[in-house]
Amino acid sequence: MATIITTTTMTIASRRALLRGGLALALAPLAGRHALAQSSAAELALYSGPDRTQKLIEGAKKEGLVSLYASAPMDDLSALGAAFEKKYGVKVRIWRSSSENVLQRGVVEARAGRFDADVFETNGVEMESLQREKVLQAVKSPLLADIAPAAILPHHEWVGTRLNVFVAAYNTKLVKKDELPKSYQDLADPRWKGRLGIEANDFDWFAAVVQGLGEDKGLAFFRDIAARNGFSVRKGHTLLANLVISGEVPLALNVYQYKAEQLKNDGAPINWLAIPPAVARFQGVGVSRKAPHPHAAVLFFDFMLSDGQELLMRRDFSPTNTRLKSAVAGLQITMMDSATSIDEGDKWARLYKELASGSVR
Repeated sequence: MATIITTTTMTIASRRALLRGGLALALAPLAGRHALAQSSAAELALYSGPDRTQKLIEGAKKEGLVSLYASAPMDDLSALGAAFEKKYGVKVRIWRSSSENVLQRGVVEARAGRFDADVFETNGVEMESLQREKVLQAVKSPLLADIAPAAILPHHEWVGTRLNVFVAAYNTKLVKKDELPKSYQDLADPRWKGRLGIEANDFDWFAAVVQGLGEDKGLAFFRDIAARNGFSVRKGHTLLANLVISGEVPLALNVYQYKAEQLKNDGAPINWLAIPPAVARFQGVGVSRKAPHPHAAVLFFDFMLSDGQELLMRRDFSPTNTRLKSAVAGLQITMMDSATSIDEGDKWARLYKELASGSVR
């Protein structure tokens, strides 16, 4: 059974500082500790011989372990870890925290010359930041042929494994179908006063929606909604979804679609709708440039592009494998650009904070 370790999250300010590369070193260098692993990781990640899979399996079994730094919910990580262990007999050790903390720990350890992570699996913005910090190793996998081209970055140092689609989630006992909003402008209606919720850190979602509406027009819409009806601002997408179920937040604007779908399928009084423009960001996987268990690292990467895709599908995610069709297959979705989210993050974090400043709880 996969071992999971959790920890707490960072503040928005800490996240922005880290994305700018301003994090101070916190650990002493351990020079040369994993020089051999670095060479092996690069060699294995780019190997394309006919015995590639068998070579990875044999090496991974000898290593006996893969260390995964990830931010997905515990139950989903446990399912992925258990499936990998069952198939290959290789133990999965999971360090689970927020995407911001996954980035922080990965960068701090790399700068200090300490390498405990084999694989990173988290949000696209943080994966792209790890790539910029030269933490990740490009992987040449034959399984990329089945992955949507948009999910494959030009540098190949991480790959989108699934879409995190942002949707509005509502309590089916408190919100009638005939009053569901068809546009963001509809949310300025007085019926929504005191009934709206947003997630505290999603400035990149905010940026994508506002830009999709037209920046001036979109900002005006959101400011009007905030002034008329206010927002209950909560930290964490799962928490926000559960507050919809409890009725404390009848309508939340930026819940992950898969989580709303999971809860609905469990019988909770929740459903979701996509208010245009529907936006999504990739959640991705990447191999550490200096993975201590390089065979297991590349094997887990391949697993996330194959068996892991089908498992994600069964758990109501939206995998990037083009052979699979998810619940959002019919939606017109705008993909958020991770690099742009980093480069323009300060601007949109400031605007998002200003939007919510009078209603943070």
